[in-house]
Amino acid sequence: MRKACLYLAPTTSMGRGVFSDKKIAANTVIEVAPVIVMSAEDRQHLDKTLLHDYIFAWGADSKQCCMALGWLPIYNHRYQSNCEYFMDFEKATIFVKTVRSIKKDEELTINYNGDWNDAAKVWFDVAVE
Repeated sequence: MRKACLYLAPTTSMGRGVFSDKKIAANTVIEVAPVIVMSAEDRQHLDKTLLHDYIFAWGADSKQCCMALGWLPIYNHRYQSNCEYFMDFEKATIFVKTVRSIKKDEELTINYNGDWNDAAKVWFDVAVE
């Protein structure tokens, strides 16, 4: 499930991203993405490929990983993101929810650390925000 107002578009510095063509209220679920869960052994292989940048740690111990389907891999990182994602291990889904109101044509972002405002350094250089 993905809100119909979402669209993909180029960004100025990060390739492409997810945007909204209308305003969205805070605390709105905008996408529920099924995931493909992979083993810790699979993760070791994936970590050596470009897919490393698109997989999520998975499971209570984070030893597994998953590939989210839908547009989840396209959301760009911000340390003060306007959306947050939540994992449902039982349903094998990840859902994305806004943490504040979103303006028309604003890019929707997540914090790759998990919490929308987690300032821990990520594995790649981040442009000044």
